[in-house]
Amino acid sequence: MAALVKRVGWATRPLLPVVQASDLDARRWVRALRRSPVKVLFPSDEVVERKLDRGKQPQKAAAEAGPREQRQKQQIQGPASQTPSTWEESGLRYDKAFPGDKRLSSVMTIVKSRPFREKQGKILLEGRRLIADALKAGAVPKVFFFSRLEYIKELPIEKLKGVSLIKVKFEDIKDWSDLVTPQGIMGIFAKPDHVKMTYPETQLRHTLPISLICDNLRDPGNLGTILRSAAGAGCSKVLLTKGCVDAWEPKVLRAGMGAHFQVPIINNLDWEAVPDHLPADTRVYVADNCGLYVQAQAQRSNKASDYGWVRDHRPLKFHEYEEEDLESGASQDWLPELEVQSYDSDWTEAPAAVVIGGETHGVSLESLQLAESTGGGRLLIPIVPGVDSLNSAMAASILLFEGKRQLRVRVERLSRDRH
Repeated sequence: MAALVKRVGWATRPLLPVVQASDLDARRWVRALRRSPVKVLFPSDEVVERKLDRGKQPQKAAAEAGPREQRQKQQIQGPASQTPSTWEESGLRYDKAFPGDKRLSSVMTIVKSRPFREKQGKILLEGRRLIADALKAGAVPKVFFFSRLEYIKELPIEKLKGVSLIKVKFEDIKDWSDLVTPQGIMGIFAKPDHVKMTYPETQLRHTLPISLICDNLRDPGNLGTILRSAAGAGCSKVLLTKGCVDAWEPKVLRAGMGAHFQVPIINNLDWEAVPDHLPADTRVYVADNCGLYVQAQAQRSNKASDYGWVRDHRPLKFHEYEEEDLESGASQDWLPELEVQSYDSDWTEAPAAVVIGGETHGVSLESLQLAESTGGGRLLIPIVPGVDSLNSAMAASILLFEGKRQLRVRVERLSRDRH
């Protein structure tokens, strides 16, 4: 009997949990608080209607909308700009370098060595501004190494098609960077050809009939500063003879601040080929910044090495002439005779080319011969006695901007005469 009572008691138990009335009331109140009433009735029989915001839609209607309506809505709104999906839809892809990846180190070994750089025909550009200037001028990129994707997205998409994009750690870029504060992006470009480059229109409009010839400049900082001054003055071109530091060396690029993509640069020329890159009626002038004191000493000496503006290293044929002339007392006859004129005298009547020599070795004899054959001369920058010489970059800046001043004065004079 007891067992039967237990069975009946178990059978009378409810199969579902009993919900208390208080719980139902609480849930109703919660749902009521979540609702947005259409009308509000006040005890004074006043009725206030609420208007839904245009930008907001009921959640129920949004949930009931089918996939087709949602797709149409997305097409009307359009895809979000500057998102990874949009960037990838343009056809661009990038690789992520994993630990042990040697691509960055192998490329850096090539572009940081001048023999390998000239053999492979590649250069290294670092920094977003320099890379942007190169792309704008028409330089051809090959590989980009970057630490953050947003650095690549800042570049024109049409310029990145067919370029290898490799994402690396910032520490790897820092190890190979020459900058004090690396910017997180490096670009490997094909060595630019001045014939195929597109220089800024403003630069072309202000180009002057003045060329610059760099003779045995070996300091990267000086050459970069000279290129920057040449671009600022409006030089038509810059010629670099053999013996100069490579114009596309990273240190020169850093000192040039984008001047490489504003003025044509012709690198590694023999002196025999220099006239081919100058207008037919160009007069060549040699910068002489050693001062009157050194010149006075040179006039009392018969040795060419006493001339501070002549390189001590001379070809063998000049050594032979000097040894033969020492016996006759005319050892300076082999030295070209050039007229000396002040740097602020008028020397821009015809297209001009200015030769700037290195601080250590000075200008070469080939430059003096070229100046003599073109009817040029020596441009003297007077300095205080006792001072050795001016910096090569400073001397170049003085002469280039002086030539620009002379041309401006000539144009103003002609304008006044016409009126």
